[in-house]
Amino acid sequence: MELLKDDERLDYLLAENLRIIQSPSVFSFSLDAVLLARFVQIPKSKGHIIDLCSGNGVIPLFLSARTKAKITGVELQPRLHDMATRSIAYNKLEAQIDMQLGDVNDAPKTLGIEKYDAVTCNPPYFLANELSEQNANEHYAIARHEIHLTLEQAIEASSRLLKQGGKAAFVHRPGRLLDIVTAMRANRLEPKRIQFVHPKRGKEANTLLIEAIKDGKPDLKILPPLYVYEDNNEYTKEVRALLYGEQQ
Repeated sequence: MELLKDDERLDYLLAENLRIIQSPSVFSFSLDAVLLARFVQIPKSKGHIIDLCSGNGVIPLFLSARTKAKITGVELQPRLHDMATRSIAYNKLEAQIDMQLGDVNDAPKTLGIEKYDAVTCNPPYFLANELSEQNANEHYAIARHEIHLTLEQAIEASSRLLKQGGKAAFVHRPGRLLDIVTAMRANRLEPKRIQFVHPKRGKEANTLLIEAIKDGKPDLKILPPLYVYEDNNEYTKEVRALLYGEQQ
């Protein structure tokens, strides 16, 4: 199997000692994926985790360093699915990670209802009609805009996939917080943990991490804020630890 195609490159996931195939013209993961993969609470050994909107498989790869549980990724775009599959093979993780090509909306029917212990999802952030935000690149447009998957659909699919007591974790924009909570509660998901991510101290949060439990009891914890950059524009020690495995 050919490892790299077109303008692809092999990047390091330093903290996990893994490699990942990326492409500037097709898909490259962002800090949001790192944050979500470290935020979610997952079983350490047994169980089954599913990642929706997997892109090039970055979150399954990150999660594989934290657990021995089985991991399934779901990605709609064949090119991204292909990149993810080759990355998994390069890291010799085929026995743990399985990438499925398909629509998140179909995942409960095709992959199993109430089968999973945890769901992660880094969904499209922007509404389909937010044309000013749309990227001309089709791959990025689908990944970033609700063209094929809305927030509500992602949350509904997550709930159907989860076992009772299972955990669903999302990364999104703070402006959608109420939409997320409303949709979660309409689908038997009770928000339990929220963390706001700020570019710098004194700046408004621009990223939201939220985890819910299926059929959980109301008891929401707001975690301490996470700051990405110091005033000198270098990563904070907390983010360096996430990215590079440096000790805090």
